[in-house]
Amino acid sequence: MKNTPSPTHLRILAGLLAIPTEESVATLQALAEEHIWLQSAIPQLVELPLTEWRAEHTRLFINGHPKTACPPFESVYREGLMNGPVCHSIGHLYHAIGLAPIEGLSTDYLGVLLECAAYLLESDSLKTAYWDELWEGHLAQWVPEFAKDLAQQTSIQLYQQLALQLQDLF
Repeated sequence: MKNTPSPTHLRILAGLLAIPTEESVATLQALAEEHIWLQSAIPQLVELPLTEWRAEHTRLFINGHPKTACPPFESVYREGLMNGPVCHSIGHLYHAIGLAPIEGLSTDYLGVLLECAAYLLESDSLKTAYWDELWEGHLAQWVPEFAKDLAQQTSIQLYQQLALQLQDLF
């Protein structure tokens, strides 16, 4: 890991993986006041119809044709399938930390893993015990490749910035 990120930074990155809503641009404009790296994405998003933004989000992260460009799931990158064996080990990690899986989200979803990392950073005792397992054992094993794929697959500046920020973590 290059530098320890802030919990806020990790939560912003996790949030950028969510499906865009009517409030997304306003939320990003507010965040960009404090997080300069978001500013370059705002002009494009203001002009981009929400339907096009959502279509790109779906193509990249959920269900692209002929294949999803950048599925944000560790098991896809490391094992070539959804809900692979790595999900079981992540589930055990969450349990050891005292967290429960989020209903409807796979345990290996990047947004959840980043939220878990933020949680660990806020708890000194938990960070000491579980940080390396989460960061080095899971995130560092596939997020650099995911970020590279994302940078290559999208023309939306917001997702380009997300890719850069993820690359900078490792």
